[in-house]
Amino acid sequence: MQNGSGHGCLMANPPTDGITSLRFSNHTDNLIVSSWDGNVRLYDVSSNVLRGCFAHMGPVLDCCFHDDNSGFSGSSDRTVRRHDFANGRSDVIGKHDGAVRCVEYSHYIGQVLSGSWDKTLRCWDPRAPTPQERSIGIYEMPDRVYSMSVVGYRLVIATAGRHVVIYDTRNMSQPEQRKESPLKFQSRCVRCYPNGTGYALSSIEGRVAMEFFDPSEAWQAKKYAFKCHRKSDAGRDTVYPVNAIAFHPVYGTFATGGCDGYVNVWDGTNKKRLYQYQKYPTSIAALSFSRDGRLLAVASSYTFEEGEKVHPPDQIFIRNVNELEVKPKPRPYTAAT
Repeated sequence: MQNGSGHGCLMANPPTDGITSLRFSNHTDNLIVSSWDGNVRLYDVSSNVLRGCFAHMGPVLDCCFHDDNSGFSGSSDRTVRRHDFANGRSDVIGKHDGAVRCVEYSHYIGQVLSGSWDKTLRCWDPRAPTPQERSIGIYEMPDRVYSMSVVGYRLVIATAGRHVVIYDTRNMSQPEQRKESPLKFQSRCVRCYPNGTGYALSSIEGRVAMEFFDPSEAWQAKKYAFKCHRKSDAGRDTVYPVNAIAFHPVYGTFATGGCDGYVNVWDGTNKKRLYQYQKYPTSIAALSFSRDGRLLAVASSYTFEEGEKVHPPDQIFIRNVNELEVKPKPRPYTAAT
């Protein structure tokens, strides 16, 4: 694997246009990647090999794994597709009336969940033989779906208009909660805590909110928001969108990636930044930790926040993660008085 000059090792054969999503498998070092070039790719990170590539008819806006050798994707061509990289097969699971922005697979209920700019969430059974039979439910959202995340039986959806909708996937008849984002600007990314107690939500205005599912006063007192991915020059702040959030699977700390090209690692419990990696060539479009937290995949890919311009090539870096970068530091001991 080619060395990326302090950023990690470069993956060979990267996408040829903006990277929209990348995710490690839950069981191997396989990495699934979607991009604006209309393709979904599967990489074996350990050997730096592109194992397969499937095309949509338009830009692919999200992807996720089904198992180690197959996955799902959503595209601006309005389709949700399944890709079997082991057998070289790809088929349409279902369709929306607008671009499919988000796709998740819930192992708990065995369903594919897709969120679209048509303002709907749709659920699909990938085991059914035809697209018509795969459709399980269509649920109206308050606005266009921008980001989704699942943990256990909970599904969190962030939409345009700063809406947040939370479902228990065992009962989709109505949302468990409907909330307004505590952040004042457009939501960009939502990711659930690995322990299932809440979620982190980022915005285009350099902030992240730490939220909790439990509506009790004790739990709601723990929520907070913080500023990040901004710089001050001569007393003037430049603020960058926070495009990506990824939780460490062992320690529960998390990484954020912004349009400033930086990846920061945070201890949410102690409200501290643990580490900042060397600046990447361009915007951070997506992040994912491997199943054991040893590796961090970083998509350095311009997100067009400043419009069309000459920019560095789209690249995927794989970092070896040092425990000191992600492990929470113990709180100082205070003797009782």
